[in-house]
Amino acid sequence: MKLGSLSRRLGLAAMAILFVAACGSSSTAAGATNWATTTSASAGGGMAALVAAAKAEGQLNVIALPPDWADYGDLISGFTAKYGIPINSVNPNGSSQQEVDAFDGTPNAPDVVDVGQAVALNNTAKFAPYMVSTWGDIPAGAKEPTGLWFNDYGGYMGIGYDSSKVPTITAVSDLLGAAFKGKVALSGDPTKSNQGLNGVIMAGIASGGTLDDVSKGVAFFHSLKQAGNYVPVVCTAATVKAGQTPVCFEWDYLSASHGKDVSTWKIFVPTTAIIGGYYSQAINKAAPHPAAARLWEEYLYSDAGQNFWLKGGARPVRMAAMTSAGTINATYAAALPQVPGTPQVPTGAQTAAASSYVVANWSQAVS
Repeated sequence: MKLGSLSRRLGLAAMAILFVAACGSSSTAAGATNWATTTSASAGGGMAALVAAAKAEGQLNVIALPPDWADYGDLISGFTAKYGIPINSVNPNGSSQQEVDAFDGTPNAPDVVDVGQAVALNNTAKFAPYMVSTWGDIPAGAKEPTGLWFNDYGGYMGIGYDSSKVPTITAVSDLLGAAFKGKVALSGDPTKSNQGLNGVIMAGIASGGTLDDVSKGVAFFHSLKQAGNYVPVVCTAATVKAGQTPVCFEWDYLSASHGKDVSTWKIFVPTTAIIGGYYSQAINKAAPHPAAARLWEEYLYSDAGQNFWLKGGARPVRMAAMTSAGTINATYAAALPQVPGTPQVPTGAQTAAASSYVVANWSQAVS
């Protein structure tokens, strides 16, 4: 795939149950818009109607959105400031799979998710189709045609490291050396996490593999484990700051955020294994707050929302269209790291195949 988090009290949950039940009875009344099945703002009467319905619901549930992940902190506070709708944010460091696993049919369930491609493709039956107002700016290959999922932002996989604790990294194979003993970590369990999976994919490409065969990536981490260099701890801002994970396979826009805690933090992106990837938005088909869920997506895909992702170092999916329109934040765009080489972006099918292989072979490789 993710950078707090508000605790939901039992009393609030009980109130939410009553509120949802009450809204459920009124949302299907004659002439009312059922936002749970509405596929665009215009189909529900326009943005004003959507805003009014979302405010009436009174809340939005999100999951796995750390505030320092692609500037989600500003996005969350900006949404609440604009619409007066509080956001209940839980499990900020959860994986993509844990996000959809939280669709439990209760008022606590996430209304929306931000997940990796493999998880998006494998869970379309749980999503509601919706097309944001800026749908036309999203490239055809970056969205499911009916709106079950649509890419939001992306970047490139890199290896971040504390240059005061390990030597300069010039190749992925350097990590097998004695200087990296007990120091290399992934930023997520690759059997569940999109970010973790792409770290394995990058290691595979750097080891002579291809996007169609991730086995060399799994073999690399097996060798890393045998050398005593692999740390079976998920790399987070806290583990980096504490020095527990001085080397992390991580998206470049997330890795850059460690610089505020570790001044000697650097990022290496192998020129022969530049792996690009996007995350995807999707709406829970049984969202407790269906109008707020759709309003959140409209906010994320507005110029303001896209520029917040860009501020966080990620490349928003509407970047090309906004650049042409002159609505992109030029300062944020200029701050993006240059990528010296040709990026490789796994297709949905390649990601799904890689995920299946890793799920079947990961435990044996690193145990």
